[in-house]
Amino acid sequence: MAEIWTIGRILKWTEHFFAERGIESPRLDAEILLVHVLKKERIYLYIHFDEPLEQAELAAFRALVKKRAARVPVALILGEKEFMGLRFKVTKDTLVPRPDTEILVQTAIERLTARMGRQAAGTRVRFADIGTGTGAVALSVLHELADAEAETVDLSPAARAVAEENAAALGLAERIIFHTGDLLAPLTGEYDAILSNPPYIPDGDIAGLSPEVRASEPHTALAGGADGLDFYRRLCAGAPAILKAGGFMAFEVGIHQAEAVAALAQKNPLIERTEILRDYAGVERVVVGWRA
Repeated sequence: MAEIWTIGRILKWTEHFFAERGIESPRLDAEILLVHVLKKERIYLYIHFDEPLEQAELAAFRALVKKRAARVPVALILGEKEFMGLRFKVTKDTLVPRPDTEILVQTAIERLTARMGRQAAGTRVRFADIGTGTGAVALSVLHELADAEAETVDLSPAARAVAEENAAALGLAERIIFHTGDLLAPLTGEYDAILSNPPYIPDGDIAGLSPEVRASEPHTALAGGADGLDFYRRLCAGAPAILKAGGFMAFEVGIHQAEAVAALAQKNPLIERTEILRDYAGVERVVVGWRA
């Protein structure tokens, strides 16, 4: 007689299995993988905890558990990640969108909205997203602002292809242009805002990252040079020249980097003032520089 595995039993076993292997959120990861297999919402697991799983469901779930135990991120196992209430395709060629980056998106939405309020009705704002990856930042802003247009740049053609797929899936492809290239180089014209979540981890810290990040996410999307500030130096030097008067640049930064990045922005004579914004945990997470 085949052993019976109920939803509650398999979740409890998997939680313990993951915890033994040092996985940070063992219960949550087990639930996310199981609802993916069952094609249900998470609340279903609690209402039907004593429901037995079919053999095909068990086999599919165990295959996902094996990948997670090997420290493959959940988002890469499923091939998608939710961000700002939207679903984005992710691959090994893109950074997985993180909740901290929502602060950058919210910063852009609020300031672009205020800027639109000072312009003639029907005037569209134009912004650029540098190092776009999945396109999560640019596409989330576009989703909220119907009168906005965007351009994105990424060094990786594979990442650009993922971002283009996400734009099409979200019905936003008509308002966004994708470039493959190095930082600001492909951009022409002037912009109301320049946004970026660039690589900012100091090179020496890469080896100490979790296995999920170190082994599964692209090195080029993580490493920011000896002190983690290489890309900010280049952005602060070049971005203000392509901002419209009164426009802004907004960058996500790592822990303890905000003051240094704000200082880099202030060194550019075109930048009139800077702001530093905190994330949900109180960490200084976004630096904004305003052009005069």
